[in-house]
Amino acid sequence: MSTFNQYFGEGGPVMRASSVRPGAMRSASAAHPGATSSGPASSGSASSGAAAHGQHTAMSAGQTHAVTAETTASSVIRYGLATIRLLIGFEFLWAFGDKLFGWGMATPAEAAWLNGGSPTTGYLSGVEGPAAGAFNAMAGNVVFDWLFMLGLLGIGLALILGVGMRIAAAAGALLLLLMWVASFPLGVNPFVDYHLVDAVLLVVLAAALAGDTLGLGRWWGERSIVKRYPALR
Repeated sequence: MSTFNQYFGEGGPVMRASSVRPGAMRSASAAHPGATSSGPASSGSASSGAAAHGQHTAMSAGQTHAVTAETTASSVIRYGLATIRLLIGFEFLWAFGDKLFGWGMATPAEAAWLNGGSPTTGYLSGVEGPAAGAFNAMAGNVVFDWLFMLGLLGIGLALILGVGMRIAAAAGALLLLLMWVASFPLGVNPFVDYHLVDAVLLVVLAAALAGDTLGLGRWWGERSIVKRYPALR
């Protein structure tokens, strides 16, 4: 009977169930805390992961947009400077051709260099500014005629091709500054005219390696003589 009471009597299996199972359940809960709240925890982790992924995606998209914008701006600047280079180069070459052949724009055919005219007479003989005496003396001089025409041709070709930009910029800026001084007094602006603007632009073009875009500057820069003498760049 004692054995019967021990197992099936008052409080036998019932008391054991009430005293053992809750402890086991508490142990299981302690060992696996996520077991009783797996739904909310998993949902929170998924939400945090999704938020982190969204932030990373947004940052990546922002960085990509910034890089794309920077690349686009760089391309616009490079092609813009190359276009300015070509325009100024054409300006020099046109002046050379007009004075050589007399195309009737600034130089009539009878005053063309090939017809015996002087490329410097028309411009320098009309100087009236503070340096009029020096410029008037240069007018019609055969040495200055040759220097002027070779300068127009060489600077124009260098700018169009994009090679020898540093020498072309130095020579072109010097020539333009002399023409700027010869233009005084200026008619529209007391200080600035297109000669001064073009002189500054030539320096900027050479410093920015504008000959590398739409020109042969990159190829020219790889020549051994240019690597040895960077001034030729």
